[in-house]
Amino acid sequence: MDLVIRDALVVDGSGGASYRADVGIDGGRIAAITREGAGRRPSGARVLDAGGLALSPGFIDMHAHSDLALLRDPEHTAKAAQGVTLEVVGQDGISYAPCDDRTLGEIRRTIAGWNGGGPGDTSVDFDWRTVGGYLDRIDTAFGGQGTAVNAAYLVPQGSVRMLAAGWDDRPATAAELDHMRRLVAEGLAQGAVGMSSGLTYTPGMYADDAELTALCRVVAEYGGYYCPHHRSYGAGALNAYAEMVTLSRDAGCALHLAHATMNFPENEGRAPELLALLDRALADGADISLDTYPYTPGATTLAAMLPSWANEGGPDATLARLRHPEAAARIRHDLEVTGSDGCHGVPIDWDSIEISGVGDPALAGYVGSTVAASARAAGEEPWTTALRLLTADRLAPSILQHVGHEENVRAIMRHRVHTGGSDGILRGDKPHPRAYGTFPRYLGEYVRELGVLSLEECVAHLTSRPAARLRLADRGLVREGYRADLVLFDPATVAAGSTFDAPRTLPAGIPYVLIDGRFTISDGHRTDVLAGRSVRRAAV
Repeated sequence: MDLVIRDALVVDGSGGASYRADVGIDGGRIAAITREGAGRRPSGARVLDAGGLALSPGFIDMHAHSDLALLRDPEHTAKAAQGVTLEVVGQDGISYAPCDDRTLGEIRRTIAGWNGGGPGDTSVDFDWRTVGGYLDRIDTAFGGQGTAVNAAYLVPQGSVRMLAAGWDDRPATAAELDHMRRLVAEGLAQGAVGMSSGLTYTPGMYADDAELTALCRVVAEYGGYYCPHHRSYGAGALNAYAEMVTLSRDAGCALHLAHATMNFPENEGRAPELLALLDRALADGADISLDTYPYTPGATTLAAMLPSWANEGGPDATLARLRHPEAAARIRHDLEVTGSDGCHGVPIDWDSIEISGVGDPALAGYVGSTVAASARAAGEEPWTTALRLLTADRLAPSILQHVGHEENVRAIMRHRVHTGGSDGILRGDKPHPRAYGTFPRYLGEYVRELGVLSLEECVAHLTSRPAARLRLADRGLVREGYRADLVLFDPATVAAGSTFDAPRTLPAGIPYVLIDGRFTISDGHRTDVLAGRSVRRAAV
């Protein structure tokens, strides 16, 4: 065998009791598991004494925003050092495939705050236009070596609508809907695992339920799943969740609820109501899962807070409205009085909006401060500060939104269909610490320190459950014949190093990570191994 890991505490991903064993790896797969005292110990070309470290399957990040980071940064330590061996990208209904020359430029500008890649960014060569082309780039990145971690892709419904119907807030025509169906089918045929939506982001939010149901029927035909960022996490949260459950069931499509949180003052303590809704649907035969991150603040772009009508027509039209006094006054009223749909129907609290990144370095002084605090320092109203940032930085500012509730976070992560997702935005001067800390925080904070989950149950949430949702027959468990995507961590010391003040600090207690049987992290340091590849939808 190529490698034998001796004396490991195997936490195998099933949720069952952990056990001591030697694990042999050969040809990128788990070749032998010999339990303590069960017989002759395996031998290999290399032997690593685990010394009682926990050995688990690699962690699967079910909600990642590494679409460009995977192609830009061969190290990608933000995820590699956490023990992540597979990320699901193409999230929230907007990503870079499928596209054409027109929509690629619009997409790059719209989500520059998430991924970089805006106008003038030459760090990635956007030489693909299809889902298959993007996945091929993952496979052949960095001179054909591959990427730091594996990646699966969701067809982004907003990008599909952009291609077929533009940025108009209107129902799609029959011809446009047929075009969208074809685009979704092509993406799934080329290897996407499902479809995402961003139903508080334009133009995806302009789709009605009939349109979404029609697209989800295509997803179901290919055995994929629907992953919506639904229409509200605030004032209409429970109705928005119920809408997605009903829609997916009407379409006969598996449902995975993205970053399933209950935020804003309106939803404090209301997670049990969400879980009761899901339990009723599950008992009635629905196929539902969800992901969360173990933090209370959210993260997105400042422009995402704007009402949907202000974003109709694309980024240039949005900027024109912000620069027009009457339109800007209407936007302000929707934000501060009515509660815009971009801010989940809740009037915006500028004290909760912290600037985490800007595109223009000249605006870096705003980073780390709330809009309200910057306004007080300048002796002006918060809207004036926000308007200046949006226009001067051409919609690029990213934000943290401090609106979550700890009791909701804990209740949802205990649920039997829960999985882990970082929702990690890697760009910005002061990004959310979840990008670097989600998985060790689960293991350190919520297992060891708080006891919210047992070690075995938590590992199942991060490994086998997401693998089952992705229909991966040979990942997510420590089993003979499975791929050797593995993590060795110390249950007594594993912890997120990242904080809100130092968000790019790497975690502690994860000394070894393997992908395809090759060490991507060894002795706590990133190696030069690029073993990541695209993980494509299994044929139905």
